[in-house]
Amino acid sequence: MAEHHAQNKARLISETRRRFEAEYVTDKSDKYDPRDVERLQQDDNWIESYLYWRHNVIDETLKMLDESFQWRKEMTVNDLTESSIPRWLLEIGGIYLHGYDKEGNKLFWIRVKYHVKDHKTMLDKKKLIAFWLERYARRENGKPVTVMFDLSETGINSIDMEFVRFIINCFKVYYPKYLSKMVIFDMPWIMNAAFKIVKTWLGPEAVSLLKFASKSDIQDYVSVEYLPPHMGGTDPFKYSYPPLVDDDFQTPLCENGPIASEDEASSKEDIESDGKEILEAISNEEQTALLKKINLTEPTSKAEEHEKDSKMKAFKKPLSVFKGPLLHISPAEELYFGNTESGEKKTLIVLTNVTKNIVAFKVRTTAPEKYRVKPSNSSCDPGASVDIVVSPHGGLTVSAQDRFLIMAAEMEQSSGTGPAELTQFWKEVPRNKVMEHRLRCHIVESSKPTTLTLKDNAFNISDKTSADIYLQGLAALQWSSRSSPDLAVDLLSQLGAPSWNLTLELLRVPTKPNTHTASCLTRTSRKQDDEKSYLAARHMEGKNKNNSWK
Repeated sequence: MAEHHAQNKARLISETRRRFEAEYVTDKSDKYDPRDVERLQQDDNWIESYLYWRHNVIDETLKMLDESFQWRKEMTVNDLTESSIPRWLLEIGGIYLHGYDKEGNKLFWIRVKYHVKDHKTMLDKKKLIAFWLERYARRENGKPVTVMFDLSETGINSIDMEFVRFIINCFKVYYPKYLSKMVIFDMPWIMNAAFKIVKTWLGPEAVSLLKFASKSDIQDYVSVEYLPPHMGGTDPFKYSYPPLVDDDFQTPLCENGPIASEDEASSKEDIESDGKEILEAISNEEQTALLKKINLTEPTSKAEEHEKDSKMKAFKKPLSVFKGPLLHISPAEELYFGNTESGEKKTLIVLTNVTKNIVAFKVRTTAPEKYRVKPSNSSCDPGASVDIVVSPHGGLTVSAQDRFLIMAAEMEQSSGTGPAELTQFWKEVPRNKVMEHRLRCHIVESSKPTTLTLKDNAFNISDKTSADIYLQGLAALQWSSRSSPDLAVDLLSQLGAPSWNLTLELLRVPTKPNTHTASCLTRTSRKQDDEKSYLAARHMEGKNKNNSWK
């Protein structure tokens, strides 16, 4: 099925290319920018976005391409730069990219209160919209944006339906498939009639993407960390120019720590914590006594430690690869982090230098307080690879809104690669010489079962004698009285202990369990009525043979 879909998609793209060249480009090449025509022949994703918006109807797609390409040439989209836009428009902060919605889509802010209807400046404002969208499209290659129409403090002079229609056409015709949703915030009642017209402009395929929100429900779409205070958020961001807002990427924590030593320490801490977490509520003396009885943590051989370290690092090896002109970057698009339950706290970015020169690289993130990145500013020799370890810091939660930026540039053969030389290099390298690639964050859902699954040899139980079961059950009940009683029942079940029988032993537990523990164990006993007689007989037989463990 998937193979058939891929073949059909390839056929549609090929046919669209062929017909556009034959029916629209021949003898009319002056209508379009040659760079767009060339890109159409090379970029499958670009054609696919137009096909998607026109439901794979080639005739409609060709008309859309024709209109879009003519507009791109008229607006000189391929040549738009900061210098193409009047400085005062960039300084006012009415249109910019910043932050992410709850689905991880970039926010495209349009602060309507800064807009004054004026036909003399309309073309410049349209170019500013085109500049931002083209800049984003070139960097993100198909990832949608959420348009934030902020109508707070808006007066009648700011209402400009021609400008609104232009923005809608940008997503309907010129940048298809780039619109995630359009959020209208704090719309004045006087504009109700106007936005009924807007719905007709959007058309049936996009009207569902129009969302109206107030301060009370805006957080349904954007979390407080990316909302300004006037929307009830906590984002400290203040727009200013220059420089141009650079996608919110900043230097992460631990710019360049000693990689090997810190990783080894972290690995040992992770391994040791596996066996100790269930006993953390018990005092040190109780832990020592229990460890002697049940052999919870036997000394581990160096070979076993090396095997655990290897297993821990092996899971991080990413499979997908982005093939850039300077670096191959793996993974290609998403960094996969385990959630809190899965325990896989770290992930890995692998950079491979595919040039004949040394390549300097930097790693930036939109949430610098959340992550440790080691190394985040270094260099890679020709043909070599560098592993970058990314880990959440201080128990902070990974979010799908978080982004990472890899920046890379070739260095001169004579250049040094020390911290001072790299700092100076990044100050001097021209912007057009820097390769950039962005990565999203993805949280892997836990597949951990609801019951406790014991690790091999976690309790050193190769032979589950009655004494073993009693001592291990006793330990479980001790820590469960201060931790999770339900977990105690799960543990006893995993050990193979008859939990109905251990209910009778509650009176012998040095640290008396709470009543909920007893209740849980008693409930479990009701589910094992069919085994009770047999187990009771075996239990009494064992007591007669060996009374030493009572």
